[in-house]
Amino acid sequence: MDKPQRGYWCECWTEDLTEERQPVLRASFDAYSAPQADRWVAVALRTISPALDPDASQEAWEWLYDGRITTRKALLRAEPCTVTLTQARTRINWTIRPVIFLPLAHRQEAELPSCAQDFKPHTEPHTPQQAD
Repeated sequence: MDKPQRGYWCECWTEDLTEERQPVLRASFDAYSAPQADRWVAVALRTISPALDPDASQEAWEWLYDGRITTRKALLRAEPCTVTLTQARTRINWTIRPVIFLPLAHRQEAELPSCAQDFKPHTEPHTPQQAD
């Protein structure tokens, strides 16, 4: 990629509804088309649906049959989308946001500074030194 490219940033977050903690990011994905973005959610829902309780499974399959079309249309209009379901005390959110991916310099094409070769990996665990 040598110039900015439109795409979608996809994330999956979980939240324990019984605790007052921040949601946890479980996965992220960069998609370069609306079909690729909603397919990421669809694959996840199909994968977990056998393990879901009946209500959550029904929510998942409703999105797969009907909600996915609505999501795809919204993504094609460059609108962000969220797919949410609740399993027991866990809420799962998949978010898809339109983005512009910027090209980054490739390490292989740039010459590293000479000091880069001076760094060696640690072979022993680091132990903090105590102050005298």
